[in-house]
Amino acid sequence: MKIFVTGVAGQLGHDVMNELAKRNYTGIGSDIAPTYSGVQDASYVTTAEYIPLDITDKNAVNSVLEKVKPDVVVHCAAWTAVDLAEDADKQEKVRAINATGTENIALACKKLNCKMVYISTDYVFNGQGEIPWKPDCKDYQPLNVYGQTKLEGELAVSQNLSKYFIVRIAWVFGKNGKNFIKTMLNVAKTHDTVRVVNDQIGTPTYTYDLSRLLVDMIETEKYGYYHATNEGGYISWYDFTKEIYRQAGLKTQVIPVSTAEYGLSKAARPFNSRLDKSKLLENGFKPLPTWQDALARYLKEIE
Repeated sequence: MKIFVTGVAGQLGHDVMNELAKRNYTGIGSDIAPTYSGVQDASYVTTAEYIPLDITDKNAVNSVLEKVKPDVVVHCAAWTAVDLAEDADKQEKVRAINATGTENIALACKKLNCKMVYISTDYVFNGQGEIPWKPDCKDYQPLNVYGQTKLEGELAVSQNLSKYFIVRIAWVFGKNGKNFIKTMLNVAKTHDTVRVVNDQIGTPTYTYDLSRLLVDMIETEKYGYYHATNEGGYISWYDFTKEIYRQAGLKTQVIPVSTAEYGLSKAARPFNSRLDKSKLLENGFKPLPTWQDALARYLKEIE
């Protein structure tokens, strides 16, 4: 099986390529940079092909995918800077990447009759209430530009393809790139106390674990919408920070505050990022390990 992966300079694309290599699949990585620009530990850096690709360029997408002729495209590339997406001068670019770029990939997959995996987000929902969002829920109402453009990407996939997996994730962390854990560890180097919101609830997703699930998925034809975060229960960012510092052996004091008290962010954030993952089990997929276990493994990985 030949798999084309977009966004390999990011956290998830990097780990998907490594998982493919472990299973002896042919992984072809792409990103917008002329050469691979991610972490240099990946086994595919020297053994797998890398093709620079601007997903907003429809002709380039068609040309590359027609040449590669993949069995599956795992589409990890996205604009993920949530606050920056709110800037008036950035919104056109955000939409070009998350919506138009995804549509370009989807239409190319349609021509090739290949499977597509699209990585989406809890931000497509309105973030209200306390009931976990079901994967097949269509009550979207995104809160911000990022969520709206990711939803437009979802629709571009579902309206053009039948052989697709739309996988929503939340609170992502991985070795390749920036994330909340790295930020909190850096803050602890210079601060004795840190204020963290305690009214936004969800579950973290470790890209190393998620990549295994995604490759499990593409080995099947169990298409549709899925939610995939680590197990271990729903928590707040405050709870997550406390556990990060506990496992890292740090004494930094964590002070819980409300989103309103914290302020700062341009983009509205969801209070309810709970994702119902029961569909994974129903379709025979192995759930991700607990987020506590994932955090422990990740901290060792980045030592």
